[in-house]
Amino acid sequence: MSHEFDFYDKTNLKSYNLDESMRYQLNMLDRLDVFTRRHCENVASLTCRLCEYLHCNKGFTEYCTICAYLHDIGKLFIPPEVLQKPGKLTDQEYETMKTHTTLGYEMCMKDSKLQPYAAGAIYHHEALNGAGYPRGLTKKEIPYEGQIIRVADEYDAIVSKRQYKSHIGISDTLKILIENCQSGKNNPLIVKKLFKVVIDDIEYEISCIQGYVEDLENELKRFEQMEKYREKRDASKKEKDKNYYTEGIKMLLKNNETIENYLSIYEEYKKAYETRKAIIDNLYKEIKIIKKLKI
Repeated sequence: MSHEFDFYDKTNLKSYNLDESMRYQLNMLDRLDVFTRRHCENVASLTCRLCEYLHCNKGFTEYCTICAYLHDIGKLFIPPEVLQKPGKLTDQEYETMKTHTTLGYEMCMKDSKLQPYAAGAIYHHEALNGAGYPRGLTKKEIPYEGQIIRVADEYDAIVSKRQYKSHIGISDTLKILIENCQSGKNNPLIVKKLFKVVIDDIEYEISCIQGYVEDLENELKRFEQMEKYREKRDASKKEKDKNYYTEGIKMLLKNNETIENYLSIYEEYKKAYETRKAIIDNLYKEIKIIKKLKI
């Protein structure tokens, strides 16, 4: 009995069919480690959906999405012992890590096919209040694509670090982004649109689990019928009646179920059902919390 939910299933890029000329840019991701690649894919998907909610035109959305795919390409040049360090970076290591923005930008600028998308690499850590890097730019000095990718990048970085298996508690991540709006780092409008993206994903997660819950409900009805047969069998005094209800139970058995083990399997189904129902309830609560968040 198991049901795996892919946290990022709905954030897969589906809105745009990328043409062959763009395959080259995306193939650059193959050179990244698996974790950085997955992060780049997540950020690109989030960026695409943010652009849709921001009512950006198709051309800009495609451009912005490719920029997001390539935003961390400079991490190719960061030493593995720094890039993959599990603990907190030292000040010196952090300075090394920060160079991925300029290294990525330089890599893009040297390649004619990557050059149009260099903005993703150089701007995604800039902050509206000038507290970002590598250039310490402020407000209008930061292109819109950089502001969008920053929000998507920040969100996914926190989500990945906290290793969410579900959207339960995700509002705490959004609160961090709100704090960064209040301190002047993030564009409030973009963060507001992120709320809509997250709510979409929570509703999608609910629908996935609900489908599983409905399957469980059908199975529980089958077990309940088996229990009725068992009770009638145990209450019967005539052997032929006992045999009749025993055969009724056998007809309802599936797969590796037997008369000897079906009760324990029944209990597993009930626990799975109760667990998923509780998750759905908590996800609905999460939506209510997010809808009340203010920037």
